[in-house]
Amino acid sequence: MEALQCLPATVEPRVTTHMSSIIKMIEQIMENGYGYVLENGDVYFSVDKYAEKHPTYGCLAGRDFDENRAGERVAIDERKRNPADFALWKSAKKGEPAWESPWGLGRPGWHIECSAMSAEHLGPCFDIHGGGMDLIFPHHENEIAQSCAACSESRVSYWMHNGFVTIDAEKMSKSLGNFFTIREVLEKYHPMSLRLFLIGTHYRSPINYSNYQLEKASDRAYYIFQTLEDCAHCLSSNADAGSPMSSEDNACIEKLQSSFQYSMADDLLTPAVIAALSEPLRIMNDLLHTKQGRKNKSRLAYLKALQAEINQILEVLGLLPRSLPQVLEELRFKALCRSNLSNEDVDIQIKKRAEARAAKDYDRSDKIRDTLASQGIAVMDTPQGTTWRPCIPTNMSD
Repeated sequence: MEALQCLPATVEPRVTTHMSSIIKMIEQIMENGYGYVLENGDVYFSVDKYAEKHPTYGCLAGRDFDENRAGERVAIDERKRNPADFALWKSAKKGEPAWESPWGLGRPGWHIECSAMSAEHLGPCFDIHGGGMDLIFPHHENEIAQSCAACSESRVSYWMHNGFVTIDAEKMSKSLGNFFTIREVLEKYHPMSLRLFLIGTHYRSPINYSNYQLEKASDRAYYIFQTLEDCAHCLSSNADAGSPMSSEDNACIEKLQSSFQYSMADDLLTPAVIAALSEPLRIMNDLLHTKQGRKNKSRLAYLKALQAEINQILEVLGLLPRSLPQVLEELRFKALCRSNLSNEDVDIQIKKRAEARAAKDYDRSDKIRDTLASQGIAVMDTPQGTTWRPCIPTNMSD
């Protein structure tokens, strides 16, 4: 998470340290008439009792009351008054952890721990509740019910459910054995490439994992950071600010600002934000590398404004690296790891290519270039000499 530049949680509560809060909430639910106890000490939430006073039960999942059924993860208990009733407290079973309670030794049900911990740390009303799409029903629906049953003022303003990561259109999961850990992915790909790949799809939508998509994200990340590094070098090398920006230049900056604000306000529509960076980055490269761009009298002021705005957007997205030269070097290193090459290997091939070009053996020169390109290494001839950058391997398809 730190490598992906995710901010740390303020609190990471554990269920085992919140048993008193959980028991207290169950007692409140019972006192308000929404729970019942079985002979063996199991405590259940009465969906019928709750629905009588709360006709909105099921609205989060868009389900009618009659459609509700027992949770898929819990076997149906014939002793329940309604198959949709869910456990608040389960009596102790041999070999399972157990805690003392007013109903005897046992443990919390599946849903109650979330309600109790969030209420303790955030209060009965808070802004955002997250989770996967598969938790909408029954987990989050029942979490709303028991929280409101315990405290009538309980409310969550926004429910933000993320889509699944899929591989070949199948959900990534441990049970299917088709999953990768973040650590495994980061062995070959840079954290910023992975982060860019993830926010390139709206968080509520499914995202299909593939090496090709990660290569595309890596290529895009390198382009963004190289552009910003070239810009920083240009600005540091030119003390004269030149002419102020034109009205057309200002309009471009304002368009980027408004597009960013609008997209982020639209349920964090990060793919639109990433797309909106394309034109400003193109303009920045034109100002840096084309004859017409370098002749622009307001070039430096325009570059400085673009740099500031793009950096601000990347910072909000968690994509602003601490050091541009360092992240570029790390991206190059990851590309070498994926190609099973070293810097020395690439330098040798570039030297052989130069020798072939000097001998006018262009077929051999092109073959060396194409072989490197198939391995994700793009050879570039510049006025300062031949260099290379990572690229999408030419032999890779989506």
